[in-house]
Amino acid sequence: MIGLALFLVMALVTGASWFAFDRLIRTYRSYESRMKDEARLRFDEFFLFLDPAQLWVALTLACALLGGLVFWLSQRWWLATLVAAVALLAPRRVLQQIRMRRQHRFDTQLPGLLQSLAGALRAGSGMQRALQHVVTQSEPPLSQEFGLMLREQRMGVSFSQGLANLHQRMPTQACGLVVSALTIAAQSGGSLAETLENIAQTLRSRRHWMGRVRALTAQGRMQSWIMAGLPLLLLAVLHSLEPEVMSLLWTTWPGWVVLGLVLVLECLGIMLIRRIVAIDV
Repeated sequence: MIGLALFLVMALVTGASWFAFDRLIRTYRSYESRMKDEARLRFDEFFLFLDPAQLWVALTLACALLGGLVFWLSQRWWLATLVAAVALLAPRRVLQQIRMRRQHRFDTQLPGLLQSLAGALRAGSGMQRALQHVVTQSEPPLSQEFGLMLREQRMGVSFSQGLANLHQRMPTQACGLVVSALTIAAQSGGSLAETLENIAQTLRSRRHWMGRVRALTAQGRMQSWIMAGLPLLLLAVLHSLEPEVMSLLWTTWPGWVVLGLVLVLECLGIMLIRRIVAIDV
């Protein structure tokens, strides 16, 4: 009877382990596929010609080496696994941050582009010639995006479709406003130079108010990081004062549960505070 019970327990443990391993492998492959697709898309947006497959191999090796280094220093497999998993998830966040910075720089360059276009149109230049001249004098990413739009037009793409493709690559409110105004002006006619000047003034005013809002909410954002750092600082101080008592957090499973709960609450607190101070203009 005892042997049968042990056999059933071993069978259940083996089945659960196999199921968990299979799910882990499937999750890893799914993340690998999504990561490669997103990297390929982002590299195309950034005008970078890199092979996502080779970058994935390099990233996997780097994460494995980092996990091995952490295990060698700490002799804790769970910490090494956690560090390697976080390092494997970090590149998606890095790509998103690079994309957001690129869009922010594009929005910053738009008012100057519109003002230059308006001046060129008032001087009697055509839209295509004015765009080509302004783009050659601009810096990335604006020169890259509008240069691609001009190349699409030379390949037979209509002006409206080129603007739509531009907005698809740069899905920001400022770019949407510019695309809508240029599309309406191209279809209905009217004073395009005056329209561009009004849009440029609107974008400058919007950026001015966004800067003021960001300055007024800077204290709230700083408080989120301070509140998140205080528990970690308190843990370090208590560990230096009472290392034997605090070692229960690192060596027992109830301590791991407490640390996990603290980490989850820390992340939720940061997200809530940043959501409260994120005011859209």
